[in-house]
Amino acid sequence: MRNNTYIILFVASMTVVVALVLSSMATVLKPFHDRNEAIFNKKAILTAIESELGENVRADKLPDDRVQEIFDNNIDQIVVDINGNEVSKEAVEARGYKGGMAENVDMAKEKKRPLGDRYFPVFIYEKDDGEKIYIVSIRGNGLWDEIWGNIALKEDFETIVGASFDHKGETPGLGAEIKDNASFKAQFKGKKIYDQMGNYTSVVVRKGGARNPRYEVDGISGATVTADGVSDMLYDGIKNYQPFFEKEKKS
Repeated sequence: MRNNTYIILFVASMTVVVALVLSSMATVLKPFHDRNEAIFNKKAILTAIESELGENVRADKLPDDRVQEIFDNNIDQIVVDINGNEVSKEAVEARGYKGGMAENVDMAKEKKRPLGDRYFPVFIYEKDDGEKIYIVSIRGNGLWDEIWGNIALKEDFETIVGASFDHKGETPGLGAEIKDNASFKAQFKGKKIYDQMGNYTSVVVRKGGARNPRYEVDGISGATVTADGVSDMLYDGIKNYQPFFEKEKKS
C-alpha cells in the first residue's frame, strides 16, 4: 500500500511540475510566437504588391526588419465596415483586436459574424512617387477548408496590381497551387474587376482557360472546386469593399 501511495504521489508531483514548466515556457515564448505570426501575415500582405517593391523581390524572403520597416513607413492601416465607413481604433480594439490595427483583424472570426456587423481591413501602400495602392483581405471556402487572400488594387479601384492566396487544407499539387504556383498568382496582375460596360465582375478563375482576358484567369488543372471557391471568394470579398472604394473615389 505504501509503495502504491508513493507511486501515486510521485506521478502527481511530476504531472504538476511538467504542467508548470510547459505553462512557463508558453508564457515566455508567446511574445516570440506572436511576433513571428505578425511578420508572417505582413509578408502575405506584401506578396500582393511584390511587383511594386522592386525587381525580383520575394516578400516571403524579405528580412523581418525590412518587412516591419515597410509597414512603418509606407503602409497606412484602416478598418472599414460594410458601408465603407472607417471604424475607430477604439471600436476595433474593443472587439479584441490589439491596438485597433487592421493587421490584427481576424478574418476567420469576422466571417462568422453577420455581414452587416463585420470589420474589413484595408492596407494603403504609398509608393515613393505618391501613388497609392489599396490592399484588401478576403476569405472564402475551398474544397476541404477555408481559403483566403489579399488583393492589391490601383487608385482607380479597378485594376489589380497583384494577389496572394493561402489555404488551410487544399490538396498538394492541386488546390494548394493557389499558394504554391507563382504563375497562377501572376495572372491576376493587370486584370480588371469591372467589364467594359462598367459592371462589377470581379475576377473569374475559368476552368479550361480564360475566355475574356480582361477579367478571367486560367484555372488549375484538377482543382475545379478550389478554383470555383477562389472565384466566389474574390467576387464576394471584393464586393464587400465596394462602398469604401466609392467613398475614396469621391474624396
